[in-house]
Amino acid sequence: MSNGIAPIEERRMLGIGIVLLSQLFGAMIDPSAKWLSGAGLPTTEIIFVRYGVHLLMVLAVFLPQGPAALVRTRNLKLELARGFALFGATVFNFLAVRFLPVTMTGAIQFTLPLIVCVLSIPLLGEIVGWRRWSAIVVGFIGVLVIIRPGTGDFNPAVFLSLAGATSGAFYSILMRKLAGVDSPATQQFYASLLAVACIAPFAFGNWVWPQDAASWGALALVGIAGMLTHQLVTVAARYAPASVLAPFSYLQIVYLSLISWLLFKQPPTAWLFAGAVIVIGSGIYLGLRERKLARPITPPMVED
Repeated sequence: MSNGIAPIEERRMLGIGIVLLSQLFGAMIDPSAKWLSGAGLPTTEIIFVRYGVHLLMVLAVFLPQGPAALVRTRNLKLELARGFALFGATVFNFLAVRFLPVTMTGAIQFTLPLIVCVLSIPLLGEIVGWRRWSAIVVGFIGVLVIIRPGTGDFNPAVFLSLAGATSGAFYSILMRKLAGVDSPATQQFYASLLAVACIAPFAFGNWVWPQDAASWGALALVGIAGMLTHQLVTVAARYAPASVLAPFSYLQIVYLSLISWLLFKQPPTAWLFAGAVIVIGSGIYLGLRERKLARPITPPMVED
């Protein structure tokens, strides 16, 4: 198209392939943030680098096409709302990974389709029947299995992760609304620029430089992987309904389990696996149900 905005197309296998690739990059974000936290870098600095690198990559790739290709938007309010939602998801999740295994924060993020379904009532005027309400309730029972409140293993930081999932749910609804409205480049530009503007005043007060090569690598990776993940997810939304893409995003828990075990010596527990199966099963059922009702609002996995 002459305005650089690609239309929504029905190419489901391509969309699924793009989502599978996005999850590989997405699984690198939280472990990188956790590694940097363990190396003593403040969360505000990690978030600034996360979006600063993201913004620089967007400018390097798309600015040669002309500033208008980045700045022009058909719905500025929607772009800003989407950017704030993504920024909130990142802040809450990066705080959570300081205290929780990345497998736990990853599993909690799989509640996102359940939260989207709930939010669809006030935001989209959706009528949610008893079948989907049952799936939502069962899904959150799975969350209780994962976080095990009332036991010695319970960590209040799970509420940060749940807040991140809620912000991600808002982001996902807005992302689908922007598919075919603004180009992926424009969406990337506004999301990263807004996040940098919000976090910059707090990032330099206690700046800590990495002390080893691994930490420098993690610092670069947290931004590069973030940009690639969001670009791929944004493109995938053009090719297939979100309810079709959502089940394939659950592959990320496999990547996170391996990374958590290898890097942080935190193997997933039986409780986490049991709860994750319940949450994922509920999310898949919701996707199938929404597809049957021809109201595909369940989003693909959102990366912070």
